Amino acid sequence: MGKVKIILIACGTAIATSTVVAKAVEESLAKRGIEVITRQCKAAEVSSLASNADLIVTTTPVPSDIGIPVIKTLAFITGIGKEQAIEEIIKKLEK
Repeated sequence: MGKVKIILIACGTAIATSTVVAKAVEESLAKRGIEVITRQCKAAEVSSLASNADLIVTTTPVPSDIGIPVIKTLAFITGIGKEQAIEEIIKKLEK
């Protein structure tokens, strides 16, 4: 995939939920040989931090017109649809 991609992980407070999602994304992608850097943030910070990221994965609504792909999912919290979410992340990162 080339250079290491940066994924912004957003939730309401940038504490518990984003930590769980960040670890799950890192581990799932590492198993596929894809190295990424995750950065956690509050949903309210997404617009100001997006320019330094390749993708946003969020558990809460964020602006979608910020110039980079946004994936809104609870799959890493619920476990439902986790593999589909990982495949979507990979596709977005490959673009």
